[in-house]
Amino acid sequence: MRIAKDLPFLRYPDFSLLLVARFLSAVAMLTQGVTLGWQVYSIARLDHSVEYSSFLVGMIGLAQFVPMFAFVLLAGETADRYDRRKILIACCVLQIFCSSGLVALANAERPSLIAIFAIAGMFGVGRAFTMPASASLGPMLVPREILPRAIGWNTLAMQGGMILGPWIGGVLCAVSVPLAYQTSALLYAAAGVAVFFIAANTKPAHQGGKRLQLIAEGLAYVWSNKIVFGAISLDLFAVLLGGVTALLPVFARDILHIGPDGFGLLRSGPAIGGGLMALALSTRPIQRDAGFWMLVSVASYGLATIIFAVSTWVWVSMLALAALGAADAVSVFVRQSLIQIVTPDPMRGRVTAVSSLFISASNELGEFESGVAARFLGPVGAAIFGGVGSIALTGIWARLFPALRTAHLDTVRTEMPAKRGG
Repeated sequence: MRIAKDLPFLRYPDFSLLLVARFLSAVAMLTQGVTLGWQVYSIARLDHSVEYSSFLVGMIGLAQFVPMFAFVLLAGETADRYDRRKILIACCVLQIFCSSGLVALANAERPSLIAIFAIAGMFGVGRAFTMPASASLGPMLVPREILPRAIGWNTLAMQGGMILGPWIGGVLCAVSVPLAYQTSALLYAAAGVAVFFIAANTKPAHQGGKRLQLIAEGLAYVWSNKIVFGAISLDLFAVLLGGVTALLPVFARDILHIGPDGFGLLRSGPAIGGGLMALALSTRPIQRDAGFWMLVSVASYGLATIIFAVSTWVWVSMLALAALGAADAVSVFVRQSLIQIVTPDPMRGRVTAVSSLFISASNELGEFESGVAARFLGPVGAAIFGGVGSIALTGIWARLFPALRTAHLDTVRTEMPAKRGG
């Protein structure tokens, strides 16, 4: 009984298939992300300085964020209107198409950076529709009472993919860039197959209404729930400032001198720490003092970023990245729990879309911010700046959102739904 309680997918095969799809998609995305970063940096370094090449790597994030920003609110409304399983399958097809395009570009004698950025933008469109459909599908496949554990296992599946993906990307980069992109395409195809076999009814109970009106309802819902708004906005600004992902090719090649294999290892560092923390949260999910622990995790995230920035030893850098990932896993768990437990299913796609917009901004714009900061401060200075900013934000958000600071997940589940009327 204890095993079945801790492993909910043993009793819910559709949820198990979703976990498999999320894991495979995460491996594919990170394999491709590592390859994109290394390829763009390598191409740029043929003609440009370290600082300007770092800026171009950051442009990958901007290229993905712009279309995500443009489409994600529409994607949330779409996830509340149409079959979420079919939306995910369509997104997998688009991602396979984009990976195949990158294979063709990688086989060219001198790949065009503009073309690479254009395909990255297409991935941004796919991710815009994937995130709300995927996040809102999970609660349809398990009972509400085991949702916190299911969220923990979902986080673990994502972190597992984030551990394996960068390692695969780093190894394949050293062997063949086209092979790395081909591997991503195959993984996306396998994820699509897993989603295809989900048998549950995954079409939400659509409320009807005009698209713009429904999108506005989702925005209003997030704004009116200050705990949810505080949680997702804190995550946005913390990762926006403190994220070092875009700088890892620079640290691997020109600071730590460990090459593409070492670069893949660095990219796996945050996921290793995040995976271990996700495993703990899947068996012992946070219930009390959730908001407090989220604030602590963001401050720890900033501190770990600073340690990574000043380190010249690979093992210290890896430990710092693992600590960074563990702190981020706590933040992700609390945010997802607040959104998925509190929000009614007919609105879950739209609310998740707003959250996805914030997360996309923190990840993709964070890469762009890192590239710009590195252009003026250098890679080490940019990382230190981000870490200090994340720590400062913790104190600011604790004062701006006192309800978040004192939030308990078990209390929120009984009190928040009563405020959702209309």
